[in-house]
Amino acid sequence: MFVSRSTILHRRKKMRKKIISIILLVAMVLTMAAGCGKKEDKKDYFVFYVNNELTKVVAKKITLQHTSSGKAQVKELLKDLQTQPEDATLRRTIPRKVKIQNIDLISYQITVDFSKEYYDMKPTEEILTRAAIAKTLLQLSQYVTFTVDGKPLVDASGANVGAMNLDSFVENPGEQINSSQKATLKLYFSNKAGTRLVPETREVHYSSNISLEKLVMEQLIEGPRKSGLLATIPSETKLITITVVDGVCYVNLDEMFLNQNQEISEPVVLYSIVDSLTELTGIDKVQISINGDTSGKCRYTYKLSKMYKADDRLVTKESDEKVESTE
Repeated sequence: MFVSRSTILHRRKKMRKKIISIILLVAMVLTMAAGCGKKEDKKDYFVFYVNNELTKVVAKKITLQHTSSGKAQVKELLKDLQTQPEDATLRRTIPRKVKIQNIDLISYQITVDFSKEYYDMKPTEEILTRAAIAKTLLQLSQYVTFTVDGKPLVDASGANVGAMNLDSFVENPGEQINSSQKATLKLYFSNKAGTRLVPETREVHYSSNISLEKLVMEQLIEGPRKSGLLATIPSETKLITITVVDGVCYVNLDEMFLNQNQEISEPVVLYSIVDSLTELTGIDKVQISINGDTSGKCRYTYKLSKMYKADDRLVTKESDEKVESTE
């Protein structure tokens, strides 16, 4: 059958158009698939906020808009920390008066420079704020460092905080775990005369929602189980917060702590807390505050602004008997 040259050319043009259309369609599908793939590759991050009662740090899951790692992601997380969260029980992590003056991202370390208003925070607020910011940024880097007006951040005792990593924070797993565990605690109570510390080894069954440092304080407030020993902390005392940062345990008690048994000496009261908490791994020093205030004294002599290490000079020998308890 005879087909004219013009007909053949027409068919070829038509075929080219179909091929081009198919190629464009395939390209469009691949582009859409790649776009979908990028969305799926977005990683979930957590922003850590402080609750209104200043008792804990709470994580909220977010998805970063910036997918490439770097300063853009750091800025985005810091902006979230400066924003009031939707949850009414939480507060913005970085106080409104505190300004971010500079961000430095070098290799595996993020350095954030804050304005001088950072030091206006009370110790309890600062500790929780520091933990919330650092834990948020540690999702992007191995270490986080804070400076204030270009100078290294110092804590309430005047010591340099230095670089922080995830090991800097001892935390309570919170609602993520709810099982029973057993711990052997070494607690220190007063002798009858109120002049010496007597250790009591206590096996405690407790909910894993409770951190060990909190458990120790609750057991101290509960008082001794052995006869002949005296409680060093008034039973009506409330533990407001307890946090461990860089080996320091910050214990925030309410004002009822000051209603101490005057027959028990001041150092026995103080070191019953210090020696009991420093028995735990990861705690080297203890600082006590009253309603977040460290300007006062434990009673007459020992300043709350100081951090105290364990001192066994007040301790007498322990009996071998163990006392069981359930928390």
